[in-house]
Amino acid sequence: MRHVLVIVFAGLLAMKAGAQEAVAAAESGVDTVAEADAAPADEAEMAAPVLEPLIAAEVSLAEFQWIKRPVVVFADTPADPRFQEQMELLLERPAELLERDVVLIVDTQPTPRSEIRTKLRPRGFMLTIIGKDGGVKLRKPFPWDVREISRSIDKMPMRQQEIRDRKAEAAE
Repeated sequence: MRHVLVIVFAGLLAMKAGAQEAVAAAESGVDTVAEADAAPADEAEMAAPVLEPLIAAEVSLAEFQWIKRPVVVFADTPADPRFQEQMELLLERPAELLERDVVLIVDTQPTPRSEIRTKLRPRGFMLTIIGKDGGVKLRKPFPWDVREISRSIDKMPMRQQEIRDRKAEAAE
């Protein structure tokens, strides 16, 4: 089952990369994607942030307490259309999530139950946002856009403090 999950992620990333290459080739006036690949890459493209999904069975929520904000996506199978949609939404705009110290955790194996699945007890698909304090801040039974997730995180008191601290540092 783990191999299926890896294949799904690889496929999603490949589709996204292929679409980005085609758009870049079209914008640069290059006739084929192969010709665009031969051209030197922008530094911005080279430094594109990546939100690497972690497998729930391999991590513990305690590892991230006071360090990161886990966003946990549950499904009973990686073939669940809601799971696939959610992963596409999350991987489209990783920079916004990384700016908010988000770590993405996925669990598509109901058995054996991971520690995270045992603690959060999802039923089918579920999106869960966990604060840096380790508390569950939000549960959704349907996919959410990165913009909605970001707005929800930005309302958290700890995130508000981080924003104030960054503004104070920038002013100095």
